[in-house]
Amino acid sequence: MAKPLAGTYFWQGNEASAEGAIVAGCRFFAGYPITPASEILEHMAFRLPQNGGIVVQMEDEMAALGAVIGASWTGAKAMTATSGPGFSLMQELLGYAFMTETPCVVVDVQRAGPSTGQATKCGQGDVMQARWGIHGDHASIVLSPNSVQEMFELTIQAFNLAETYRTPVVLLADEIVAHMRERMTVPSLEQTTIAERKKPNSTEKQFFGLKQVAPMPSVGEGFNVAVTGSTHDEQGYRFTADPLVHRRLVRGLVEKIRSNTDRIVDFESYKTDDCDVGIVCFGCTSRAVYEAVELAEDKDVKVGFLRLKTIWPFPEKNVNSMAQTAHVVIVPEMNLGEILYEVDRAVQGAAKVVPLNKIGGGEMITPEELLAEIVGSVKAS
Repeated sequence: MAKPLAGTYFWQGNEASAEGAIVAGCRFFAGYPITPASEILEHMAFRLPQNGGIVVQMEDEMAALGAVIGASWTGAKAMTATSGPGFSLMQELLGYAFMTETPCVVVDVQRAGPSTGQATKCGQGDVMQARWGIHGDHASIVLSPNSVQEMFELTIQAFNLAETYRTPVVLLADEIVAHMRERMTVPSLEQTTIAERKKPNSTEKQFFGLKQVAPMPSVGEGFNVAVTGSTHDEQGYRFTADPLVHRRLVRGLVEKIRSNTDRIVDFESYKTDDCDVGIVCFGCTSRAVYEAVELAEDKDVKVGFLRLKTIWPFPEKNVNSMAQTAHVVIVPEMNLGEILYEVDRAVQGAAKVVPLNKIGGGEMITPEELLAEIVGSVKAS
């Protein structure tokens, strides 16, 4: 095996994600080249065979996720990677993965859209698509890295969550984080938590829609299981006209995530219990927040922030708690306002919610722009 040895590396974000997948136990990758995610496919094509894995370049993004789903049902941990246009194409297969409770990881390296947009420039416009892109009721798990280190760590976490809750998990990266190079640390395997899906015993017959996460059999293990995107009961049998079966199934799919929100949600916080101005941020945009907070504190302005590592489920309790002390909550995003409305809903009128948005050309929100918004908000309040 050729897993990365513990130590310090100088990796690109996309390379770090690929290496994190290998550490997590990924042994199948299917993808289609697309900027700015192509390096993940390229790196996996080189590294995964060294670890006994398989990489396939498919004819399009739908086929890629279809292959990943099939591989997962053979017992393999499986992943694909894409960007906005490919992520749009994957939505039908994502719905199938949710309905069949198939653990898998989708890395979406966001770029400026809609459509082809600016293929090599950064954007953060896929936030709501990652939550609501498929039709029907469901509950998504979406992670957001802001560094090369987290491209590695949150890829592992994405696999752990996928395996634990039997669900597709999206790593919502962006062009800036995916293409930057930083020094990062790979811990020893003994220090790394790796989750595995629950396997059934020989007498079990219920594999779907249970209140607790159901065990997952693999092809070839002797279980006669129908895997269908149609409404089905706990054994996989189709019931396409029975409202009770449908309600029981879909409520189970949603509740296994909602009831574990506190276990799933992860974030970085700073002085959220004693601030005049609060900031809710994620991804590459959050990197400007650290310097902006220092600059604001030099001006005797108390600023706290909540940096989302988990966008969905949304940490509404934590946002609401920060709003109890902050007069203003600023939401910087490289879009025209997507997480903004979720913040506003969570704040529940306890503070004024102010958007700070920038799109196009890959131009990031700078610390100076954020500082100006912080100072202006204090004066206005």
